Amino acid sequence: MATTEAAKFKNSDLIPIPQPPDYHPEITVSPAHDGLHFWEFMIAGSVAGMVEHMAMFPIDTIKTRMQVLGSCPIKSAGLRQALHSILKSDGPAGLYRGIGAMGLGAGPAHAVYFSVYEICKATFSRRNPNSPAAHAAAGVCATVASDAVFTPMDMVKQRLQLGSGSPYKGVFDCVRTVLKQEGFRAFYASYRTTILMNAPFTGVHFATYEAAKRGLVGVSPESVSDERLVVHATAGAAAGALAAAVTTPLDVVKTQLQCQGVCGCDRYANGSIKDVLKTIVKKDGYRGLFRGWMPRMLFHAPAAAICWSTYEAGKSFFQDLNNNDS
Repeated sequence: MATTEAAKFKNSDLIPIPQPPDYHPEITVSPAHDGLHFWEFMIAGSVAGMVEHMAMFPIDTIKTRMQVLGSCPIKSAGLRQALHSILKSDGPAGLYRGIGAMGLGAGPAHAVYFSVYEICKATFSRRNPNSPAAHAAAGVCATVASDAVFTPMDMVKQRLQLGSGSPYKGVFDCVRTVLKQEGFRAFYASYRTTILMNAPFTGVHFATYEAAKRGLVGVSPESVSDERLVVHATAGAAAGALAAAVTTPLDVVKTQLQCQGVCGCDRYANGSIKDVLKTIVKKDGYRGLFRGWMPRMLFHAPAAAICWSTYEAGKSFFQDLNNNDS
């Protein structure tokens, strides 16, 4: 009986459907937020960070010199005096001293920065895509992750930016000397201050950027595709300038910690933010907490415009590439 039933089953009247010869089952990986993969966010962010920091590096050098206290080349100087002092002592090349360290740190750090931001933004803003709080929280998460990558090279960069008075011949000489004389912890002496500075900086920056972008798009929604680059650049510049102004005092503290012991700058026993603030106020008054605010804003406004427009252009490139492949 069982054999007969098996025979009937094998001689089924069902017609098999042949598969086409080019049929190859594939396992597809679904894209992340904005239709892009994690690695595409990393590449777009890395390129954006490199372009931003390289383009604005001379302004960053002026800011560093203005913020350093002690017996360094510039004690109390305005923007024009700081620029004149650098050109007089080191020539035009002095404005680019330390740019190698910036190149080594900015690319990887911004790759982490933007990829973490996009993932966190997608996670935090599922119920409300336009939530400023979600954008700010995503920005804070992004900066905590990226600063862990960038802080060591930022310290090397700032020590080299002190000019011909700096005892280091270059990036690798600085790394080697600091490791030998001060140990690995010296590379992260300012990490806590950097986080305390960049958390509010990034929160203000991203919330302002998303709000400004939304406002600019609302002004002329019909021409948004034609003016997309202008929208990103304008929103980025507004966000960068506001965030820079708010967080200048902590940036001064960060510079003190990263340049301590170099060119006669004060050395701090425990790296306490409170001790550094007291020293700055004692030496230069409360105005010392805002040293370099002008070049800092001049740096971050165009830098943010360059960074965001480059980043969004990179995202658009990958989106078009993915659309053409599909």
